[in-house]
Formats: sequence, structure tokens, C-alpha cells
Amino acid sequence: MVRWMKKNPRGKRPKLHYGWIVVLAGMFAAIGAHGFSRFAYTVILPSMKEGLKLTYTQMGFLGTGNFAGYLFFATVGGFLAARYGSRVVIALSLLLISISMILTGISQYFEFALLMRILTGVGNGGAYVPAMALGSTWFAAKRRGLATGVVAAGIGVGTLLSGIVVPQILLAYGLEGWRVSWFLLGSAVFAIAVLNYVFVRDRPEQKGLKPVGAEIDALSTGAKPTVSGRPEALKWGLVYRAREVWQLGLVYFMYGFSYIIYATFFAAYLTREGGLTSIEAGGLWAIVGALSILSGPISGSLSDLLGRKYGSAIVYLILATSYLIFALVKTSPAFYLSAVLFGVIAWGIPTIMAAFAGDYVGPRLAPAGLGFITLFFGIGQALGPAVGGYIADATGSFTQAFLLSFVMSLVGAAGSLLLKKRAYRG
Repeated sequence: MVRWMKKNPRGKRPKLHYGWIVVLAGMFAAIGAHGFSRFAYTVILPSMKEGLKLTYTQMGFLGTGNFAGYLFFATVGGFLAARYGSRVVIALSLLLISISMILTGISQYFEFALLMRILTGVGNGGAYVPAMALGSTWFAAKRRGLATGVVAAGIGVGTLLSGIVVPQILLAYGLEGWRVSWFLLGSAVFAIAVLNYVFVRDRPEQKGLKPVGAEIDALSTGAKPTVSGRPEALKWGLVYRAREVWQLGLVYFMYGFSYIIYATFFAAYLTREGGLTSIEAGGLWAIVGALSILSGPISGSLSDLLGRKYGSAIVYLILATSYLIFALVKTSPAFYLSAVLFGVIAWGIPTIMAAFAGDYVGPRLAPAGLGFITLFFGIGQALGPAVGGYIADATGSFTQAFLLSFVMSLVGAAGSLLLKKRAYRG
């Protein structure tokens, strides 16, 4: 039985382990860092384009600037969290997101908006990676997949909320709606920053606790769980010298490259080649967002049950099936089936990779390990749209681009099966 509860001193009533409070705070961090600061941008952008008189090239640069900031600090933020603690890094990064989003709302020129989007990306990377690593810090190996999945659920929740709330703001405030959207979303992220600073703790030892599931792990390994007030020494070589971590990064690259092609060209393909209207395509993407709330917990639990490499391989195969159906069967039922398959497993690979990183480098270095492999994911995410767009221009269709996503996912599945089961031993 999963020991989510801990008896109080009198033994009368089970008490919620503080680890669950920490990962729930992490889920809110993901809501702010990804759902509000990153994915709300897609909904706000058309109105923002009109308000600032932007060209399509400038719109693209705003997205690139945000991503560049994220890619840089996702790696740096992970190492800072391992060195100085996740609580401070997450809270300060969310504060930076909040300020830069609010300042985006007062932008009068493209250059200022670009700077703010870069800073938002920096905060995004600094908040999201340590938040995703909280499950590895507060939960033992047998439970950290589910815990990390709870944090990842925030991506879907934030995306869904942005898709519901922002259009209403734009409708209510007209030409100034995009500014109001940034003000309100930035204020919400500020509240999330305060919440994380109040509730997140860097390690279970700070609350006099053992990680959730430590007793179960001890029974399976024969080790005796202990509670120590002294943190383990930081062994950075476990992160950047270990061959297993590099292999994990390469597997993560396959996800970044393949999923972003599907996500980037989803609506364009449906309207251009699938016969759907923009409203229908948008509604289908909203379904993906809603279903993706479950993807983290489902995938994380699967990896806890079957093992990380088998869980990762299964997720990759489901994604590959989604891409293949999308590319070859151009009917509305097939599009819906593809969207459902993608949605229920959308954030599965990031969830499993975060848990895998904790398995490889240990709880204390988990943010650094995840930050390091996120660099591979980010490179794949940067290359995917460019390659997919080039293929679409060259062939006159997105079909081959989605088939490439299918092949890359198969490679990801094969690579997952080659990963070793290497438990951290200090």
C-alpha cells in the first residue's frame, strides 16, 4: 500500500506527508511558468500583433527570444537549484516571470517586448526545471514518477486555463485586451511565487521527514532509511560525466524534435489539408490541452510500475501512433483519435525523464541532472519546427514532416529500451 500518510504522535489520525504539499506547489509553479507565461502567448499574440503593429517576422522573433531565454536558464537554473536550493530559485524565477509579463503589457515597441519575452523565458527555465525535480527530492524511486507527474499536470491545467480566460479578457477589453491579459496573468504568477516560497522546502530533512516511499525502497534494497540534517556532498561529475546521463539526453532529444513538429503545425495542417475550420482546429487543440492534464500522472505511474525505460518506450510508441495516424488518415475521426492519443500522453516523456534523472544522479543533484538533459530536449525543440517547415515547403504538404516525427519517436522508443536501470547510490 502506498504510504501517502504519516501517523501523528498520538496515532489517532493519518497525516498528509509534506511531500505532497511540496509537489502541489510545484504543480502551481508549472501552471505559472508554462501555462501562463509560455502557452498563453499563443492566444494573446494575434491581438498583440495588432496593438504593436508587428510583422510576422517580429512575431517569430518574440517566440524565439522566449525560447532562447528558457533554453539557457533551464540548464543554469537546475545547477543553481542543486547548489542553493529549489525553493529560492523557483520563487525568484517566478517573480522574474511575473515582473516581465506585467512589463510586457506596457510595451510600446517591439524591442522592449522582445527583451521582456527573453526575461520571461529565463524565468520559465529557472522555475520549471527545479519544480519538475521536486518529485525526485521528496519521493523515493518507487513513487517519484507519480509525484513528478503531478507537477507536470500543471502544464495542462495552465494551458487550459489560458485558453478559457484569455479569450474572455480579449473580448471584454477590446484593443487593450492583450495588455490586460499580461497584467492579470503576471499578477497570478506573482501569487504563485509567494505560494512556492511559503510552502516549498528543499529537502525532507528540513521537516524531519524521510522521502515518501522510503520504507518501501528500503525493503526492496535492504538499505535502512535514515533522516539526516546534513545534506550529501555535491558530486557534479555524476551529472556531466556519466555516460548514462548523456544517453538519457539523447533520448530526450527525440521527444523535443518530434512533438514540437506536431504541436507547431497541428492547426495549420488541419485547416490546410484536413478540411477543418480554424474554430474546429482550435477546439481540437483545446481537447488536447484538457487531456494532457492527466498525461503526467498516467505516465509517471506507468514508469513506477513497469520501470522507467519500459514506461518511456510505451509513451514513445503511443506518440508515434498518434503522428502516423495524423499523417496518413486524413479524416475527422482519425484527427480526433490522434489528438486523444497525443493528449493523454503529451507530457509523459518530460515526466519520466525528470524521474529518470533523479534515479541516475540522486535527489540533491536531480535539478542539475534534469537541467542538463533539458539542453538536449531544447536543441531538438529548436530544430524540429525549422526542419518540419522546410519539408512542408519542399513537398507542399505536412505529411512527410509528421512521418519524420513518427520515425524519431520510434528511435526514442528504441533508445529508451537501451537505457540502463541505474539506481543512485551516493
